[in-house]
This record gives sequence, structure tokens and C-alpha cells, in this order.
Amino acid sequence: MKPIRILALILCASFVSVAWGQQDGWSEFHRPNMTRSNPYEKVLNVNNVGNLSLLWSYTTGSYVNSSPAVANGVVFVGSGDFNVYALNASTGAKLWSYATGNWVGSSPAVANGVVYVGSNDGNVYALNASTGALLWSYATAGRVSSSPAVANGVVYVGSDDSNVYALDASTGAKLWSYADFGKTAVVCSPAVANGVVYVGSDDGYFYALDASTGTLLWSDRPGTVRSSPAVVNGVVYVGEFGGGMDGAPVFALDASTGAVLWSYLTGDVVWSSPAVANGVVYVSCRHAVCALRASTGVRLWQYNTGIQNMVHSSPAVANGVVYVGSGDTGAYTHHRYGNVYALDAKTGAKLWSYTTPNLVTSSPAVANGVVYVGSDDGNVYAFGLK
Repeated sequence: MKPIRILALILCASFVSVAWGQQDGWSEFHRPNMTRSNPYEKVLNVNNVGNLSLLWSYTTGSYVNSSPAVANGVVFVGSGDFNVYALNASTGAKLWSYATGNWVGSSPAVANGVVYVGSNDGNVYALNASTGALLWSYATAGRVSSSPAVANGVVYVGSDDSNVYALDASTGAKLWSYADFGKTAVVCSPAVANGVVYVGSDDGYFYALDASTGTLLWSDRPGTVRSSPAVVNGVVYVGEFGGGMDGAPVFALDASTGAVLWSYLTGDVVWSSPAVANGVVYVSCRHAVCALRASTGVRLWQYNTGIQNMVHSSPAVANGVVYVGSGDTGAYTHHRYGNVYALDAKTGAKLWSYTTPNLVTSSPAVANGVVYVGSDDGNVYAFGLK
């Protein structure tokens, strides 16, 4: 399957001087540091986050599971209405949209003036970040709900066709693919660190691949992995979707060998991807958000989000605050609604919350004093200080 080139490369070259994906933004699902944390956030903190209010919301045509990327004053996000949107980060005004052939649950990644995103139509798309014009697309043989990671001019992404792909970021040409996933979907989003691609699969294995060649370095069998890993200080943190009667664990694996350093039983399945900051791992499972000591896995605190809840959203950490979405169901009315929470990163105390009309499965992005997140009610929300 060959990439389809639409526009000349000169379009990409015209954006070299623009600071797309700048350090203080949130340019892809993990952020480039692969930890879902933003150490550059200085506006919001534990003392003022309780004053967050809605700055704007933008209504798409369907649910928004995709997690926003924020770069150079623009919010990029996918929707169940088949579109990728670019919104003004200050006002929420639509700058452009691009229609794919199916639901876009993949979270965009932005690098060097290009937006990379997958679609359930089976394609990976590269779009001009300023105009939304198609630069290239690459067709896989399955749905692409995995979120791309971009490193050193290469786009890494998984597909339901049981492959992880490495694509040239400029042309879309396939550099390599790895397919030893037992004919099961690769839903989770790869993490790339120190020349290694880390990714899990529904086949029950977790893999480390050479980023340049796709060669298998090691694999381990923690169980079905839909959580996307966080990588920091030579350790990979990842959650298991399956598990026994005691629930699924969160694992800490040696990044060089795959050896299990510790595991923590959450009591339920783990959809979310861990966030890591200041020696603490933050992860959500179906019933709670937990903080674990990164060196030992010892639980520091747990916050239960609702009566009957689903926490598929992955935490984001910035300046001492943990942000996460939740799906909460009323005990007697069975009315489904969602919340976005801000929790004290040290204690787990709730500092702020905002209720939406439906579940919040999108994962927040925090940049320049604003929290961006999607909701199953079809809206993209921006919260900040007025």
C-alpha cells in the first residue's frame, strides 16, 4: 500500500520557521516527553485551579473521544462525525475541518506544520496544519484508532490490521512495519524514547522495537494492553486491560529488558495511559484515579470519581494538578453524564470539577493556562481563568 501524495513538498517547507509543537504546548497524545505531563505550565496551580471556568465550547457533529493536541495557538481534535478540526485556542472558532471516511478517535500529533492523525477508515493522514489540506495519506488494512507519535522525522502508529507502522513524516512512505501481534488489533498508541518504540497489543504481549528498523528488542506478556505506555528514566509504565478477580495491574517494566520491576492491582480494567511527574505515576481505571510511587508502585492516594463510573480518560499532569475526565452514572436515574476533574497531585483532593451532559472519555491537554478536552456530548471544551 503506497502513500497518496496530494500537495507538493513546498507546502511543508513554508512552515519550517513556525513554532508548531512548541515546548509549552501539548502537541501529541503523550506530549513528546512520553509522560502526559507538561512541566512548562506555570499559570494554573493548586491555589487557583478552583477558579477555572468555561472559556468556550465548540460543537461537532458527534462524540469526541479524540484527545486534543495544542500547538501554536490552535487546538486539533477528531470527532465521531468523521472530521478532524482545527480550532482557535483562544476563541474556539473553527479554522478548518478535514473529512475522513469514518470516525476519528485517534488523537492528532503536530510536528513541523503538519497534523498526523488516524481514522477508522483505515488511513493515516498528514494535513497542512494551517489550512487542513491533505499532504499525504497511508492506507492500512484496519481501523486506525491508535494515536500517532512523531519522532526524528518518523510517524509511528498502530492499526487494527495487527501492524505497527513507521512512516516517513514528509512523504508517508512506509519505512517498516511490525506484525507479530497474533492477528489482533493494535489499539494503543506507541511511545518512542531513546530510539525504541514501546507498544502493546490485544494479543497479550507488550513489545519494544528498534525505532529505526522495527526489529524486536524484547517482549513481555502482561496481558491485553490498550493503555498507551509512559516512558521515563529507563522505565516503562503501562496498564493491563484484562486481569483476574482482583482486577488488572499497572506494570513498571525495565525499558532495556522488559523485566517487571513492580506491579499494582487496580481492582478493575485499565483503559487509560499513565501520566508520570515528579516521581509519581497517575493512572485511572474504571472506578478511580490512583497515584503510585514510581519507584515502588506503592499507592499514595486514590480518588473515586462517582457512584457508578467509567474512567477511560488518561490523566494529564501540570504544575501540581492532575486533570482527568470521567463518565458518571446516577445511582437511581441511570442518567449518564460526565465530569472533568482537577485533583491535587500530592493528596488527590478534588480542587475543581465541571459536569458535561455525557461521558468524558477524551483525555485532557493542558497548555498556557487552559485545559482542553472533548466529550461524548459532541463538544470540545476549553477551561481557564477569567
